Amino acid sequence: MMRHTAAAFVLLASPAFAQTTPPREGPITCASPVAPDDTERTLKQRFGKEAVVQDLPGAEGEKYKGLVLFPKARDRRIEIAFTDDKAMRASGLTLRDAGKTSLWSVNGVTIGSSLADVQKANGKPFLVSGFEWDYGGFVTDWKGGALGRPLQGGCTVTIRFDKKSAAPKSLLGDGVKAPSDNATLVKWAPVVTEIGVNFPDR
Repeated sequence: MMRHTAAAFVLLASPAFAQTTPPREGPITCASPVAPDDTERTLKQRFGKEAVVQDLPGAEGEKYKGLVLFPKARDRRIEIAFTDDKAMRASGLTLRDAGKTSLWSVNGVTIGSSLADVQKANGKPFLVSGFEWDYGGFVTDWKGGALGRPLQGGCTVTIRFDKKSAAPKSLLGDGVKAPSDNATLVKWAPVVTEIGVNFPDR
C-alpha cells in the first residue's frame, strides 16, 4: 500500500503531470496561461469546460468572437482574441474589470491597481488619454518606462484607467493627454479597468 502511495506522489510531483494542469491565477507572461501559437482547439483541450466561445466587446461598440477562460469566475476571467475567424492563432488576451480584483497580474499590475501602483511599476510618470470616449483612459505613452518595453517573448502591454464617477471636465475628450502625476487626475483617482497583452506578429 505504501509503495503505491509513494509512486502516486512521484507521479503527481513530476514536471510532465504539472504541465497538464494549467494555471488558474498569478503572473501573465507571453507563454502562460496563453501562448501566441495557441488556437481555440489547444486552449479547449488544455482548459476543458473552462474555455468557452463568446461574443466579446471590440472597438467602437463592435463585437467579435473570442474565447473566454474561466467565464464564471469574475476574478479569473481572461478574454482571448485570434488573428482570424478560424481561431488558428491567438493575437492577445484581455483582463477587464468585472467588479472584483483579478487574480492575474502583468508586470505587477492588475485590475484595480491605482495610478500610483502603475507609476511605480513603470518607474516614472506616463501619459493617459482623456476620458469618456471610445479610446478614453488608455495609456498613450510610457515615457521610456518599464511598462513600455516588451515582455520576454515580445508581447506588449496596454493598460486602461477609468472610474465609475464622472471625470473632471479638464480630463475629458480625445484631445487630452494627462500625465499620471497630474494633480486633477491624481485627485480623481481612476484605477486600472483593462489590461491587454498583445502577442507579436509572426
